[in-house]
Amino acid sequence: MSLHKWPYANEIGREEHLECDVLVLGGGLAGCYAAIAAARKGQKVILMEKGATKRSGSAGSGFDHWESACTNPGSQVTPKEVAEAYIDEQDHYSNGIAHYIECREGWDRLLDMESFGGKIRDTEDEFKGAEFRDDETKLMYAYDYTNRYTLRIWGSGFKPALYKECQKLGVKVLDRTEATSLLTKKEGDKIIGAGACGMNVRTGKFYSVSAKSTILAMSRPARVWLFNADLPGLCEFRPFNSIGSGHAMGYRAGMEFTMMEKSVRGEFSAAGRSYPPYSTGNNHNTWYGATMVDARGVEIPYLDRDGNELKSVSERFNPAKGQKFFLKGGVIDEAKYEYRGPETMPFEELAKRGYKLPFYADLSKMPEMERKVIWGMMVGEEGRTKIPVLKYYTEKGFDPEKHMLQSYGTGWQSANFLGQERQLFGAPGGVITDWNLMTNIEGVYAAGDQLYAMDCGGAASATGYYAGRKAAVHASEIAPVEYDRAQAEAEKERLLAPLYTEEGYSWKELNFAISKCMQNYCAEVKCEELLNEGLDLLNTYSEDIVPKLHCENPHDLMRTHEVLDILDVSKMILEACKMRKSSSAPLCFQRSDYPEMDPEEDKKFLTIRLENGKAVRGEIPHDYYGDVEEMYEKYNRDYIEEEAPKYYE
Repeated sequence: MSLHKWPYANEIGREEHLECDVLVLGGGLAGCYAAIAAARKGQKVILMEKGATKRSGSAGSGFDHWESACTNPGSQVTPKEVAEAYIDEQDHYSNGIAHYIECREGWDRLLDMESFGGKIRDTEDEFKGAEFRDDETKLMYAYDYTNRYTLRIWGSGFKPALYKECQKLGVKVLDRTEATSLLTKKEGDKIIGAGACGMNVRTGKFYSVSAKSTILAMSRPARVWLFNADLPGLCEFRPFNSIGSGHAMGYRAGMEFTMMEKSVRGEFSAAGRSYPPYSTGNNHNTWYGATMVDARGVEIPYLDRDGNELKSVSERFNPAKGQKFFLKGGVIDEAKYEYRGPETMPFEELAKRGYKLPFYADLSKMPEMERKVIWGMMVGEEGRTKIPVLKYYTEKGFDPEKHMLQSYGTGWQSANFLGQERQLFGAPGGVITDWNLMTNIEGVYAAGDQLYAMDCGGAASATGYYAGRKAAVHASEIAPVEYDRAQAEAEKERLLAPLYTEEGYSWKELNFAISKCMQNYCAEVKCEELLNEGLDLLNTYSEDIVPKLHCENPHDLMRTHEVLDILDVSKMILEACKMRKSSSAPLCFQRSDYPEMDPEEDKKFLTIRLENGKAVRGEIPHDYYGDVEEMYEKYNRDYIEEEAPKYYE
């Protein structure tokens, strides 16, 4: 190993053992809120984060809206209405527990954020008088202006505010420290969490942390199907080091997952062939409601759910006659739009209707406030848009009052993708929990993107805080868990092994090999033979390539650990795909050998966990979590009676 040019201290071989009440793995929105909740309850908290917590995670550079703040003062819908709408819209392959927590506590977390110094209101009156603004509270609403439960926010300042609050509360933050494995112990058939191991990604120092409660608050898997060794930074919309290590370490420890067979067509930045997210003209998400025109300047009309053409811009943001409310993009009640991007209608179909390519977003045709809130606030606060899109385009002369922006889909995808390229996106699979957000491993909790069927910053924040307070209660009620030195030693040996191979394969080579394997054997159309071939090939990589992985410094060692996790997650996905013996439209799951689509007997969650090296299948009914409102109130009397009232004084 050569470290003579490495700019950081060489701590390879050094180790430190720490102890705490609550250990949080992952310092994104969910992790920071979890740490804050646990610390508020007087627990000793350690937060372990691979990057720098102040700007790490998917929200590190910002996000532009906060969904499902259903208890904010302007909301016209209840948490139960919106949570059940999500469940119905996802054909019950949905996380009813997490969605209700998001809807019930999302506004509370925004008020927390405001107290931390984050901006959630138009305090400078920049948008005074706009239809989407409440001039009394100065809150700004998105998507559904009638029901007002989704807020536009200034998310680029949220992570620094959370980091500052963690420091204020005495949370010990281990920045630049990757979490690599859970520490557990067995009591009969029961697995109990005992903490975790990690490694400093700059110095190589090894950490073992004993904890009474552990919270997984890391990212969903990525770089599974999509990877380009020459353009690694464009492989994913989310940060490059957010690759699903929590899924991998949970799976290795025996944690239970569901919906891991679900994957969608590759969208969020496909290895350099797409454009930077939200950098092209469209009318999706950040750009929702934008006026679209074809090459002749002919406007492409919006239609409501009943097929009626909407005559004004305002109508795009309000329910149709008889429609109670709609989710982002109008998905409730089969809202119909002539143009929502190629994810719902291909360019070819629009061309058949007489529209001429190329298409453009023409913000100049919109009212001033609507134009300004898209180009300037939403584009600017959304992740990765402030500098590469808003700043650079403006510097090069783009003026939304005069110019149109050509459309290439939603701005994160090119016009077409191969059927082989998939991603875990759009409410994908993940950890399944009980109403305490505890996993099947006692004392180990999950939040944010670690959970199945989750998405967006509001959900991460609400579930993070919820898991933090539940983990704190658990930690306060049990004795310290015994530290297993042998587990930590085995993990340390596994982590450092690639430093001591003389020469061999790089992490990029293995990542590329895994993605090609998944494209070839776990693509849009699946069958038993293909899935078995894929598993055989991945097992060959484990046997023949993994022992020959080689790296020169702690940074490459971190990347190598990531790819080992990607390898484990890929195996889990293939095993989960083998377990479902039918096709499913809601799961974007197609098997040529089991073509029947969504048979009644298969409408259920299939679970997967690892036991003695073998994947074990389970089944859970869609409604396992019960009535979401009743069950929430059953498990949260303390919060309802003691903590929540302060947010509504």
